[in-house]
Amino acid sequence: MRAVVQRVLSCDVTIDGEECSKIGRGALVLLAVEHGDDNAAAEKLAKKLLAFRMFADDAGKMNLNIAQANGELMIVSQFTLAANTQNGNRPSFTSAAPPALAQQLYEYFVTVLKRENSAPVQTGVFAADMQVSLINDGPVTFTFQV
Repeated sequence: MRAVVQRVLSCDVTIDGEECSKIGRGALVLLAVEHGDDNAAAEKLAKKLLAFRMFADDAGKMNLNIAQANGELMIVSQFTLAANTQNGNRPSFTSAAPPALAQQLYEYFVTVLKRENSAPVQTGVFAADMQVSLINDGPVTFTFQV
């Protein structure tokens, strides 16, 4: 699994001109599922994300995790993170998991976040053509791979 995590002041997901989900201060998580990923990888990534300290404390140091910062999470599937861009001018997506497995693990990842976390969790719609708007805070962006 791969994730790009952006600290945001706000984020919303729109599909066909209709807003389907929205968060305030928190993190946008763009998630890709790859071949070989399983429930254990989803759990590991979810727990890492929840414990990760990317929010500033009163002294301005990145010492707070999402729950401590009273933040929200937006989870959006993005298989293009699994792209191989090493050769040529066209990405290869051979490392991306098949859609059925990717959806199952995406949904499991969201379930783990909701189970393990007190912060609100919103999502995009798996495999939909989404427009994601955000105000990046910092900017602060991290990449994760498990």
